[in-house]
Amino acid sequence: MYSEQDLRDAVAGGAISQEAADALRGHVAELRQMPVTDEENFRLVNSLNDIFVTIAAILLLVAMAGIGSAVVAGLAGILVAGVAWFMAEFFTRRRRMALPSIILMLAFVGGIVSAPIEILSETTADQSDRLVGALVAASFIAGAVGAFLHWKRFMVPITIAALSATIAASAIALIVTAIGPASIADPEQVILSLVFIAGLAIFAFAMRWDMSDRKRETRRSDVAFWLHLLAAPMIAHPLFHWLGISDGSMVGVGGAVIVLAVYLAFGLVALAIDRRALLVSALAYVLFALAELFGEFGMVELSVALTALVIGSALLMLSAFWPAIRGTVVQNLPDGMQARLPVAGVIPQAA
Repeated sequence: MYSEQDLRDAVAGGAISQEAADALRGHVAELRQMPVTDEENFRLVNSLNDIFVTIAAILLLVAMAGIGSAVVAGLAGILVAGVAWFMAEFFTRRRRMALPSIILMLAFVGGIVSAPIEILSETTADQSDRLVGALVAASFIAGAVGAFLHWKRFMVPITIAALSATIAASAIALIVTAIGPASIADPEQVILSLVFIAGLAIFAFAMRWDMSDRKRETRRSDVAFWLHLLAAPMIAHPLFHWLGISDGSMVGVGGAVIVLAVYLAFGLVALAIDRRALLVSALAYVLFALAELFGEFGMVELSVALTALVIGSALLMLSAFWPAIRGTVVQNLPDGMQARLPVAGVIPQAA
């Protein structure tokens, strides 16, 4: 099984020509009746060996964390980060295994972030909230530096999302610290607002990567995929929380209709940018809202089944006719916007 990245590498290495690669892409798109740009390809597992290596790597990382925790505070994160980098030198840099590379990158960044936080938890019982907040922010900044170094060394697409997440977390921690945790009347609302703003910023960053590869033929598209996957819940969760879904305060039919309207707006955005992350992130909220809506009309016993039927059918239809629907949506956008979005067009014909 060969991935899109393998195809790019083959062209870069001179194994096949760009024309042959384009012909292969066109042939696959014709067989699937789906343009390559609409597939949102990303490699996760090539074979059972990927899963085997991932399980073994996780076991080793867990062992390092256990040993480190038993010795001294903070050593667990350091050992996890060090071992993750060491394994990445082989499984990522040489073997180019996707799933192990993702796990090892997350372990590396997570280890860097967790090490100072673990030390902090053991030594700051009497410290002020501002100092603790500043140290937590510093931990995330260290994680961001680690993610940047990991990206420069291994170029794993998800690393940019990890870098963005740590930067966002450090910024939120610094803002909360600057305001003063004790002086915030409703910390949850403040943090949700900051998460929402950070989500919008990451979404814009993802679009910048997407716009630089409108045909989705390079690693930049893979980076954008993970950034969208990060931004989507950061946008969806605060928004639906404010609509009353999370705490159950949504009011009857009117609230359910508003949730469905927001989900429809998410769908239009997803179609325009050719990314499904927003739809996936908001799915749980719309399922709850629709079940409540059916319940309001007295169909309590069938609310779950009817909700699954309606949403499942709608999403399957959307998936089946995604290229055609997206083409219609994009054609109605301004020309300047169309020129920046991923290419929407007919299914390429094999040469």
